[in-house]
Amino acid sequence: MKGVSPAGNTAARRLKRRRPSLVGMTAALDARTAHETADEPSGGASPAGTEHVVCRLEDLEPFFGEAALVDGVQIALIRVPGDRIFAVSQRDDVAKAHVMARGIVGTKQGRPTLASPIHKQVYCLETGECLSQEGPRLQVFAVRVDDAGRVAVVV
Repeated sequence: MKGVSPAGNTAARRLKRRRPSLVGMTAALDARTAHETADEPSGGASPAGTEHVVCRLEDLEPFFGEAALVDGVQIALIRVPGDRIFAVSQRDDVAKAHVMARGIVGTKQGRPTLASPIHKQVYCLETGECLSQEGPRLQVFAVRVDDAGRVAVVV
């Protein structure tokens, strides 16, 4: 096109880009803190950290995990039936790898669980406690889903 600089085309392409869907893939999200998104109800930040909007509820499939990079911390988001969302550390300390979003979602004694995809240790999603053996716990993060379906994590 005559009269349009290559830089102008690049800027136009950037404006047209959509954020990739989280469904079926691991994504580093452009997480926004609650104070950066004043038009979005946030409920305030937790004293233990800052609340970050990371995705929409509809982006998460039940029984599957998604990884997110939130404020430099790798987390695994897990959705279970009843639209309950859990956020735990993406790092499996036993395997020494960031793989927990690819773990096996289940239940044990009525509690939602996540099994490591490598060595199969089973962790409680509510507490991070390892239920299958003595070992390190997963870090658990507070999660909130607002009325608009936005999922926020406190890191």
